[in-house]
Amino acid sequence: MILTSKKLILRCGLAGLLLIVVMVACLMIGSRNQLSTGEYLSFFKALHGPEIDGLPNVHYEIFFRSRFPRIVLAAIVGAALACSGVVFQAILRNPLADPYILGVSSGAGLGSIIAVMLGWTWTFWGLSALTAASFIGAMGTVWLVWNIGKVTGRVHVTGLLLAGVVVNALFSAVIMFLSSIATASKFQTTMLWLMGNFAELDQISPLVASGIIVLLGIVFLMLLGNQLNILSFGRQDARTLGVPIERTCFLAFGCAALITSVAVSLSGLVGFVGLVVPHAVRLVAGPDHRQLIPLSAIIGAAFLVLADAVARVVVAPAMLPVGVVTAMVGGPFFLILLIRYTKTVHWGNA
Repeated sequence: MILTSKKLILRCGLAGLLLIVVMVACLMIGSRNQLSTGEYLSFFKALHGPEIDGLPNVHYEIFFRSRFPRIVLAAIVGAALACSGVVFQAILRNPLADPYILGVSSGAGLGSIIAVMLGWTWTFWGLSALTAASFIGAMGTVWLVWNIGKVTGRVHVTGLLLAGVVVNALFSAVIMFLSSIATASKFQTTMLWLMGNFAELDQISPLVASGIIVLLGIVFLMLLGNQLNILSFGRQDARTLGVPIERTCFLAFGCAALITSVAVSLSGLVGFVGLVVPHAVRLVAGPDHRQLIPLSAIIGAAFLVLADAVARVVVAPAMLPVGVVTAMVGGPFFLILLIRYTKTVHWGNA
């Protein structure tokens, strides 16, 4: 079936509507109660603004200064991780590829851990030291994995994948070492971060800056959609059709690493989003990357917003790290998808 602009806009619009519904529903869910009539009434009171009759509006503080930024944060992280998963799977033509297996998340995580250990708290143009350190770690990992892959003679699938696995194992060991020698307060913060956790934001500027970076990254990757489609047929066919393989892979790899680093700096190591969501969207909407990238970003955002809502209420009033929820849900779901996928579709023909 030919993908037209109208079909793409319609499908993205329907997915966007689903995301809005999920975000509004999760806005009604707090750490102490679920959807209720009282919660709906409180939401309408929050719409009156920060003050009512000259007094602070508590409902406004709860909904729009506490819950809403957290929901937007979850949406940004989910979109970034899901989109990165699509790109890594396309480049490596491997259904198991995602930011974590390739070591990109571990590299970003190592940068963030170093920033926490050193006590860096500065911000620059709305970007925190944590984001900057995470970006440096992620891009350094991309450079390292890319060059290790070249040792085999050329940058190919097996070389990159094996290099990613080795780098991931090495950086994970360094992260655990740094965590073990941290002070008690930093150790607790580090462990929560390693499990994936959305912390309260003191300022809105990092959220805005991160959202803009992720959005621009997704748009750039969408522009590479046709080239990624051709790459899915194999590198030899892509070269025959005139696709600059190494340039395309490097640009897509670097952009995916950038938005992954932003996601990791915001939430820590949240797993399975970049692995499960692209497969689910591919099974429903097909393998065309022109729609797979934006749809995965939108569905990934909705998935992580919903997972965060579950994390807030499942052991209320305490909160689970969102990474625990995604692992518990994503693990079995991915196994089901993997079994079904390997029985019906050969990856090289997807």
